[in-house]
Amino acid sequence: MKYLEYTPLDRINDFLSHVNLGERTIKGCLEAYSCKHTGTDKKLSLSLEHEILDYLGKSSDTDSSSPAEYLSSRSSRKTLIYLILTLYHIYPDYDFSAVNAHQFFTEESWDCFKQIFDTYMFEASKEWVEANEGGPLLEILYKALDEVVKLAECEIYSYNPESDADPFLERGAIWSFNFFFYNRKQKRVVSFRFCCISNLVADGFLTDGLCNEEDGEIFDDMDM
Repeated sequence: MKYLEYTPLDRINDFLSHVNLGERTIKGCLEAYSCKHTGTDKKLSLSLEHEILDYLGKSSDTDSSSPAEYLSSRSSRKTLIYLILTLYHIYPDYDFSAVNAHQFFTEESWDCFKQIFDTYMFEASKEWVEANEGGPLLEILYKALDEVVKLAECEIYSYNPESDADPFLERGAIWSFNFFFYNRKQKRVVSFRFCCISNLVADGFLTDGLCNEEDGEIFDDMDM
């Protein structure tokens, strides 16, 4: 996977690097990758393929909604491996299991993504309009994504792991979303991560307050 630089994505990334809303901060990051193997990608890709095939060899599940049914398709395995390789490039120190990661990916529509974006990025979008010219944030995002991966040809996936297995989750996170826009023809993926962080937790205010309360309870039991 090769990281691809695109100016339209850089403009949005600069804005979403830190949108301070008082007690909360919105953060977001767009990254584009070519699916062409580089470096250790080929070895990792083969390892993931073997993991999947080993799982299929041991599985007797014939449920059409099961991982085994989905992963029996070579095209589906290839897509999953590209998505996981993208995850590895974003978080190289995290160990992603192909079979486990599969259950956290869900194919989405643009309308579903738009609904989530409009709901959770409403305040950030207002800040964008006040600070930038050229149209609403979602409109600019659509144009940027379309330039990089041609949205009409894209498959869109959300990635929603369990909290204890989420490498994206930051301290103080209130909510977070991870989307992948995959163009099979172009062999290109764009990842889009955006989240909301509590400034109180991030700055340690709530932790400090909790410690102070505990100290107070300790001293309450002491004879002065």
